[in-house]
Amino acid sequence: MFMFIVRRVFFALVLLLAVSFFTYMLFALLPSDPAALTCGKNCKPDVIAANRIRLGYDKSLMEQYWLFLKGIFAGRDYGAGAAAFSCGAPSLGYSFGQHECVTTLIAQTFPVTVYLSIGAFVLWMLIGISTGAVAALHKGKWQDRAASIFTSIGVSLPTFYIGLLVLFSVVIWLGILPFPSYESPFENFPTFLRTMILPWSVLAVLSAASYTRLTRNGMLEAMNEDFVRLGVAKGLTTRIVLRRYVMRQALVPIVTIAGLDFAGLLGGAIITESVFSLPGMGKMSIRAVVESDLPVLVGTTMVAAVFIVVANVIVDIAYGYLDPRVRVK
Repeated sequence: MFMFIVRRVFFALVLLLAVSFFTYMLFALLPSDPAALTCGKNCKPDVIAANRIRLGYDKSLMEQYWLFLKGIFAGRDYGAGAAAFSCGAPSLGYSFGQHECVTTLIAQTFPVTVYLSIGAFVLWMLIGISTGAVAALHKGKWQDRAASIFTSIGVSLPTFYIGLLVLFSVVIWLGILPFPSYESPFENFPTFLRTMILPWSVLAVLSAASYTRLTRNGMLEAMNEDFVRLGVAKGLTTRIVLRRYVMRQALVPIVTIAGLDFAGLLGGAIITESVFSLPGMGKMSIRAVVESDLPVLVGTTMVAAVFIVVANVIVDIAYGYLDPRVRVK
């Protein structure tokens, strides 16, 4: 098991290195001049030339990538003399548009995305698994049909449509909740809760639809296995059979997918954050696209990639623990 974990971690590090290289090169090879994007349209050529040297864009692409990679571990210095400044490790670049280190910008917006992801994750797991379990236990009945309708609606409708619909009906039309105005939970928890309840619900309902289907199908498949029938024949109660055998087998693929979905949310729930005006990483990424802020785009892409790769490693290790055949392969 130890060597299995070492191999998975090593491959994850190699993958992250490859992702960082291709991500950096993808944005570096864009036809636009990154130095010209550091100031407005009326920027003078001498200022552009100075910014090119100051930010290291005058070097070759491989030198730029090496400085970017080195900055993640040792920080990075920009400019020289009185105009010099630095971004401490881990440095993901400097945003000239916002006049701030990218790592600092991510640190300011990342907690919002974390709160959104954790709340939505807990809700969608509770709703999806419980709804799917009820549908499986009442196969062919009205509960099953209602779960099927819920699944179809959740899978079909896009996030922005549900978000705008909920925002209009709950906030504007009915006036049940005030318009979202984010505040830290450590400063004003009631306002934080009122702001987050709608985006949590939107993400939870849409994601729970898929988990409802997975749970239902997994439980129905498990209930047809021989070991379940053997347990019933030996006199085990229905509750014990469902809890110890059926749910345990049905939840294995769900846990795998849930880990990847949660990592994707931590990378930035772009649409939801934009609809509800949450100052998270997703909204910051959209602003970076609009303003052509390449360092921010590279930084947020790298953060999202790290979470997805780490989630894959955790899932692989969990599978290796649950199924020894995976470790052999």
